[in-house]
Amino acid sequence: MLVLFIVLLAVWVIVSVVGFAVEGLMWIGIIGVVLFVGTAVIGAVRRKALHR
Repeated sequence: MLVLFIVLLAVWVIVSVVGFAVEGLMWIGIIGVVLFVGTAVIGAVRRKALHR
């Protein structure tokens, strides 16, 4: 499960960089940032729940 979160975080970083690099695709960059933050939060919550 941890590998899945790491892969998703890497994909969202790549999508964000491409979105901000290409002038007309800023919205893809914003979506990538939102998805990155969401995945990181979900991963942290699940990881914390597993340690209890």
